[in-house]
Amino acid sequence: MKKNLLMAGLFATALAGMSFTSCSGEEVINNESNTGNGNGNEEQPEVSASRYVIAASVTASGNTTNVLLTAETLEEGSISTVKNGLVNDGATQWVYYNDQYLYGLSYNQGNAGITTSFYLDNNGNPKKRNGEFAVRRFTTFGTYGKYVMTTSTGNGPTEWNDANGYTPKSFLISYLDTAADTYTTNDTKNEAYLSENFLGNGEFVTLAGLLENNGKLFSAAVPMGLSQYGTKFENGKWVLPGNEDLIKTESGGSGSGSYNKDELQWTQYPNECWVAIFSDETLTDKKLIKTDKISYACGRYKSQYYQMIWADANGDIYVFSPSYAKTMSDARQQTTLPAGVVRIPAGTEDFDDYYCDLEALSGGNSFLRCWPIAEDYFLLLMYDRPLTETGFTANQLAIFKAGDKKLTYVNGLPATELISGFGNSPYVEHGKAYITVTTTEGYPAIYKIDPATATATKGLTVEATQLSAVGKLNIQE
Repeated sequence: MKKNLLMAGLFATALAGMSFTSCSGEEVINNESNTGNGNGNEEQPEVSASRYVIAASVTASGNTTNVLLTAETLEEGSISTVKNGLVNDGATQWVYYNDQYLYGLSYNQGNAGITTSFYLDNNGNPKKRNGEFAVRRFTTFGTYGKYVMTTSTGNGPTEWNDANGYTPKSFLISYLDTAADTYTTNDTKNEAYLSENFLGNGEFVTLAGLLENNGKLFSAAVPMGLSQYGTKFENGKWVLPGNEDLIKTESGGSGSGSYNKDELQWTQYPNECWVAIFSDETLTDKKLIKTDKISYACGRYKSQYYQMIWADANGDIYVFSPSYAKTMSDARQQTTLPAGVVRIPAGTEDFDDYYCDLEALSGGNSFLRCWPIAEDYFLLLMYDRPLTETGFTANQLAIFKAGDKKLTYVNGLPATELISGFGNSPYVEHGKAYITVTTTEGYPAIYKIDPATATATKGLTVEATQLSAVGKLNIQE
């Protein structure tokens, strides 16, 4: 069987296409596991306390059907989407919250998307919860306490417009209360949410990743350049000498690369990395720390800014930078720093002297995303060539052992020319990482990765077109 899957370099995004739905918007297809002789007195089989939940999709005749499947094991066997699973509307990102709920966050081309969540009923079947929320446009996401949060940066209140009619940028935050199944947003009229001049250099920022650690919320503050408001502030005081020609004289571009007249698009400070440490989920009280060992800490694809700040098993926080600023077209905005990683030791709120040059370990290649696995092992989704070249694609996995400063490419995966996609995040259990792998030949499967040996072993096969996510949910009694 041969399938053509157009992923365009982003191997972490779920397809959110057309689906077959009932009047209620979801359809359960023969997902019961009951057996018996038909006399109505059958004994029901024991149902385990939890099940693995897999986000899959099937594309046929130009239509895509999204299905949530359950499985008892990820180690072996196969399951099918035929007359099985919960049909749903799909999602851009799937978030498994504390083994209780699965949230499908929908981006929808920059507009508000309908976000829903799911749980497992007492028979172990996925069920949709009541809440349906049009979350704000988001560029990153994470969890804090009882919340699944999304953030982006956009225009603040027009009451703050300058004499030119330009609006300062603010953080736009969505809070999904997992327990109450409700949705709220922040009040952007609070000046604490301003992202203009967030770092003291006049540039506005966006956030990449939301990491809860010791009751605080850590996030990479990614400088985005000067907004229209920023370039005009006090007659251009924030424009570095010699950079005046970087200010746009007319609007243009498209998608995530679009810009407006009078903007200075992209940062003037590509050789810095800032981390914001917020006191809580309100993001109104913060401490900023900076290092010049790495560039800004985020993986980027179009308008999505992927988390690069993670804690290991000891509580040490590692901050990764792919050095994406190498892709900027103007030399003044290109970083000279290689992809690398620094550290915030457990119990502290500042960088120590730890540093590792990841490009030196990879032969010059960078990475799109990274995740913690166990101990101080991290899984990296690697590009196949340097960011200074064209056509780079994230189609390889590697294990980074932070304490040893060792990078090892994962063996046992399908050939790179056959891989068309990885899931949006791995599921970690007993020190092993499970990640979905979609290929251009055959059905997709879940692979188990042993970080100590950097070896992948094929496990459960799913008879579908694509797999987007895997995780575990407890059954709700």
